[in-house]
Amino acid sequence: MKRPQIVILGAGYGGLRAVRILQRHIFVHEADIYLINKHEYHHETIWLHEASAGTLGHEQARYLIPDLIDKLKVHFIPGTVEKIDVENKKVHLQDRKISFDYAIIALGGEVETFGIEGLKEFALSITNIDTARQIKEHIEYQFATYRAEGKADDTRLTIVVGGAGFTGIEFLGELTERIPKLCQEYDIPQEKIKVICIEAMPSILPGFDRDLVAYARSFLEQRGVEFLLGTAIKKCTENGVIVSKGDIQREIKAKTVLWAAGVRGNSVIGKSGLPNHRNRIAVDSHLRVPNYPFLYAIGDSSLVIEPETERPFPATAQMAIQQGEYVANDILARIRGKTDTRPFVYQHKGTVCSLGKEDGIGVVFGKKIRGYKAAFMKKVIDNRALFLKGGLTLLLKRGKFRPY
Repeated sequence: MKRPQIVILGAGYGGLRAVRILQRHIFVHEADIYLINKHEYHHETIWLHEASAGTLGHEQARYLIPDLIDKLKVHFIPGTVEKIDVENKKVHLQDRKISFDYAIIALGGEVETFGIEGLKEFALSITNIDTARQIKEHIEYQFATYRAEGKADDTRLTIVVGGAGFTGIEFLGELTERIPKLCQEYDIPQEKIKVICIEAMPSILPGFDRDLVAYARSFLEQRGVEFLLGTAIKKCTENGVIVSKGDIQREIKAKTVLWAAGVRGNSVIGKSGLPNHRNRIAVDSHLRVPNYPFLYAIGDSSLVIEPETERPFPATAQMAIQQGEYVANDILARIRGKTDTRPFVYQHKGTVCSLGKEDGIGVVFGKKIRGYKAAFMKKVIDNRALFLKGGLTLLLKRGKFRPY
């Protein structure tokens, strides 16, 4: 009898968690498991804001996938997915095709620019290890060039961050922690640095607790961040951005523009003809793609509606990990003949937004926390994510244990 083939597309939070569950519970000859990922490493997406600001080495935020899998049960294939042929149950890579009986789409997200002119060409985005390193080196280059030029160009010391959601705010927390060290290193007066955060919504961290939002804004403003709320970026150029508030438009000149205001699903989903909204699939209660019960979508590839609000759940690492665990167990049950599996229920354990190494805000199990407690809880969350993906070995190797 032919063994079922399980293919996991993407080794992000959800994909890796699915692999860990499958390889732990499946028998050696019960199924063939294939894990496909563009790179041979996994990167900690929720640490990229630190690597981008330069407060964490980029190598600390990534680790090799072969070190995390059971090679007797899982076949790891480095490669780029080009298309999912759902009718013939095949995944098209650049150099081969792989058949499957069950597939988990966990391809991660891509930058959403909302059609704003010039963003793709002139703005930087925190998307992976390479872009994090690029941002860090770009900012350092601007500081170094400012000192080296005969005529000082203040736009080199102006940093614009588009978006005041989690990514933007956490990056600002790390950046404002790094700036004093950069100023000391390059002998630049700190008052010369200008950091501007532009957000189209009337508040930072939309949907977050108001008291905690006020705390985060005050904290960052004390560190020198200027917020332009209710303000939209209309265009990005090599010289900065053009913004508008109401009928008033103006230009903000800056050599560094970071875009942190939008994520959409992977373009492979759209290219494969799957039903989608911004390349995210509205899955059913078992995280399966409608009309394709052998196909699952998780993480940034999925759209899960919250029953109470009838709005999509945020595509967080916490959500992706729970989804990965669920779909792995669902596939295991189906392989073993069980068809009446329970639907997926998201267990929201809380949210923490860091404001640097020693501060943050959050709601954990319904309780609001801020300051050092939030920063400590952020480390706990980061370490737990490591443990779920790589066990004790990875936790001891890459965990955040150093005191502040």
